[in-house]
Amino acid sequence: MVEVVYPQKDGKPVRVDLRDPYWAAFLAWLWPGAGHFYQRRYGKGFLFMICILSIFIFGMFLGRGRVVYASFDRGDFRWQYICQLGAGLVALPAIVQAIKTKDGGDPFFVLCQRYPEGSGMGKSFTKIPPDIVDSGMGMPRNTYKDGFMAPPAGPIDQNEVDVLGMWHFEMEHMFEMGTLYCVIAGLLNLLAIYDAFTGPAIMTAEQKEKAEAKKKKKSSTSNDI
Repeated sequence: MVEVVYPQKDGKPVRVDLRDPYWAAFLAWLWPGAGHFYQRRYGKGFLFMICILSIFIFGMFLGRGRVVYASFDRGDFRWQYICQLGAGLVALPAIVQAIKTKDGGDPFFVLCQRYPEGSGMGKSFTKIPPDIVDSGMGMPRNTYKDGFMAPPAGPIDQNEVDVLGMWHFEMEHMFEMGTLYCVIAGLLNLLAIYDAFTGPAIMTAEQKEKAEAKKKKKSSTSNDI
């Protein structure tokens, strides 16, 4: 058990029981607010959980489930995912999808299917009924499948029409906005993890005195001018 004590002027110090800070930090990463629930700091736990998860889910809604994915290939280095991973468990399905599709496999939770460029079926043909694809009917059997939190299927080429390009074309600025919201959620949770590990940022009596003295000095200087 680790307890931090913040001395106060009234002689009643603020005591915060961090319990095991390493375990609390891990729980705080795994699920926003969980580390604070473990420390019995329920108010902050609910605050972090509601705010961070709401931002993450809203970002996913804006990006239609495609703005959080793990890809570190040269053609599509998704550095944003490193920040999004800070949100914890809600971002981990992207790793599962990346492993599942690494060697050309189909992702879990397919959102839609697309005909490849040059197949004669257009650049994008979404929500193809499986029976039509499987029956042949003069249509190509191999399609690119958009999966929930899965990397874009097929080759990535900035000079050609690819799946990633179609995402940007279809969602326009919503793709970037959804990505940004999920990045912000991950970065905010890093602050929650730090708070669970080190305790709240409460000013001690000495720090308050220094802050007040600095404020008075700044005020007197401005009055002289």
